[in-house]
Amino acid sequence: MHEVAVVAFPRISPFHLSVPSTVFAARSRSAPTPRYRVTVCTEEPGALATDAGYDLLVARGLDALADAQTVVIPSWLVERAPSDALLTAVRVAHDRGARVVGLCLGSFVVAAAGLVDGREVATHWSAAPELARRHPSATVRSDVLWCDLGDVVTSAGVAAALDCCLHVVRTDHGAAFAADVARALVLAPHRDGSQAQYIPAPVAPTPSADPVEVAMGWATARLDAPLDLDTWAQSVHLSRRTFTRQFRARTGASPSQWLLRQRLVRARVLLESTDAPVEQVAASAGFGSSAALRQHFAREFRTSPRQHRAAFRTAPSMMSVAGPTVGGMRSRSLAAPS
Repeated sequence: MHEVAVVAFPRISPFHLSVPSTVFAARSRSAPTPRYRVTVCTEEPGALATDAGYDLLVARGLDALADAQTVVIPSWLVERAPSDALLTAVRVAHDRGARVVGLCLGSFVVAAAGLVDGREVATHWSAAPELARRHPSATVRSDVLWCDLGDVVTSAGVAAALDCCLHVVRTDHGAAFAADVARALVLAPHRDGSQAQYIPAPVAPTPSADPVEVAMGWATARLDAPLDLDTWAQSVHLSRRTFTRQFRARTGASPSQWLLRQRLVRARVLLESTDAPVEQVAASAGFGSSAALRQHFAREFRTSPRQHRAAFRTAPSMMSVAGPTVGGMRSRSLAAPS
């Protein structure tokens, strides 16, 4: 059981506090027993006021960080200076080997603890300038949903905290398990895009059918086939230039970057859930050759397809590369329904 300590503080948002517990303690039919044990703690145990007009009773103090393998700092109050006791507890846990996760404005505590000096850190786009001002040695990312340094993980705001926690689950237990958790929570198992989608900008009238959304579905159904940009753009009756511009504005990524991520997700799921040879997985995910799959896999995940399969292999016969396509992944009818 992986121990997770979530730090609460006065005037915390109940929503932000609930995010790590919701994701890490999620149950589903194929994973009825959670793989994480979540403990909420605070500096002064007892009644804790929230910003929602009611109090919470928190029994554990910062001693909970001493045994945690993951320490989570939910969205913080920018105007609230973290105490020396909290910063020390976070540093000690990190030095001991615990992973530290800062969700949304929780990145301010992570940065104050000195864990991102000379490194990248993500936070809500609206607070990025202030975080950069306070910590000039850090590279503040306001254009991503999360930033994973291995020992430190930080995320953008609100809903991106859910994405970040699902990313942690996917890192720990593989894409198939994370997708199962996402289905139980009715969440997207891997949301692509960036905060650039949410930064205020003039909004032009758009037709009811989003062409980029339609194009995503069109491409997802054809991941095993070669997809050139012109044909992809023509599928939604747009020029190459217009399609590329709208796609980047909608997702924060180029069409080729988005397509590569979808193919890597497909490959991960097939490696984890089927006995198909690596060559067949590469073909089914649209890489053309096992060499291309290995190259992209090493660059993205710093491991090989075979090593990934050995680490995250699930029960055999759950999925098949020959089955019908469901949500961009080919599954057999024996798989648990969503």
